[in-house]
Amino acid sequence: MTRDVRVVARAKVTLSLRVLGVRDDGFHDLEALVVSIRDPHDVVGLRIQAPFGVRVRLSGRAVVGVPLDDTNLAVRAARLLLDAAAEREDAGPWAASGLDLSLHKTIPAGAGLGGGSADAAGALVGGARLLGLDLDTAALAALGARLGSDVPFCVTGGAAWMRGRGELIEPLPDVAGRPEGDDGPALVVAVPPFGLSTPAVYRAWDDLGGPSSTRPVPTPAPLAGPGLPGELVNDLEPAAEHVEPRLRPFRVALEALAGAPALLAGSGSAYVVPVASAARAAAVATAAGAELRAVAFATGLAARGVEAQRGPDS
Repeated sequence: MTRDVRVVARAKVTLSLRVLGVRDDGFHDLEALVVSIRDPHDVVGLRIQAPFGVRVRLSGRAVVGVPLDDTNLAVRAARLLLDAAAEREDAGPWAASGLDLSLHKTIPAGAGLGGGSADAAGALVGGARLLGLDLDTAALAALGARLGSDVPFCVTGGAAWMRGRGELIEPLPDVAGRPEGDDGPALVVAVPPFGLSTPAVYRAWDDLGGPSSTRPVPTPAPLAGPGLPGELVNDLEPAAEHVEPRLRPFRVALEALAGAPALLAGSGSAYVVPVASAARAAAVATAAGAELRAVAFATGLAARGVEAQRGPDS
C-alpha cells in the first residue's frame, strides 16, 4: 500500500444564499446554490508517519490566517480518520500510525470560498485512500458534517443545492457536468485586500433582525438550467456590509470593471462575477488586481470538489 497521497481540493462559490432562520441547535437554516470552481484550489498531501498523531505543514501564498492546531479542519479530519483506522478489527500497523499533513494554500482565508472546508474534504478523501478505509462518498460526507457545514459539499463537489445547516446536498449534475473553458460559464473571483469572519457576519445577521437580500441578480444565461432560480440573491450581504463598510465600494468598483453584477461569495469577502468568456474573465481579473488591489482569479466550474493527483485510484 502506498505511503503517501496528494489531492487537489477546490474552492466553492455560493451563487445564491437564503437564510431561512435559526435552528433549535443554534445553526442557521440555509438554502444555498453552491458550485466547485477550478481556481483557486489547494493541494493536500498526506503521508504515513509514526507515532499516532497529526503533524501539519503549510506552504503557498495564502497561508496567512491558517491555523496549525486543532482549529484547522483538515487536522481534525485527519484525526477522525486515524481514529476510524485504529478501531478496525484488522487495524494492524495503522493502530499506531500518524499522518503528516501538508497544505499548499492558494484559497485565501476569510474570503467565503470554503478553503478550510476544502482542505478538510481533501484530507478525508485522501486520508481514507491512504489508510485503506472502505468509505464511500456518502460516508465521507457524513464524517465531514461533524467538522463543518461546508465540508459535505466540498467532499461531493460539482454543483448542488445545500440545505439545512449544509448537510443536505441535492446535486445538480446538469450544471456540474457542463464543459469547462470557453464552452462553459466563465467566472471572475475577486478577493479584496481584507477578509471577513463568518461567525461575525452571522452574528450581525441575527443582530440586524435577519434581513433578506434587497439586491437580486438575474441568473446569467451560461448558468441557467433545470433546477436553477431566475434570480440569485445573498441574504448575508447586508450583514457583511454592516460588518465591513469597505465591502460595498469594492463591489461597485468591481462591477464597473466587469460591466456585470457581482455576487457575494457566502459570507464574503470575495465576490464572483459571471462574464461572457474565458478571455473576458482573464482581462477583468487582471484589471481587478491592478486597480482594486484584489487577489483575482479567472476560473470556471469544476465537476468535482476533490481530485486525486497521486496515490490509490488516482
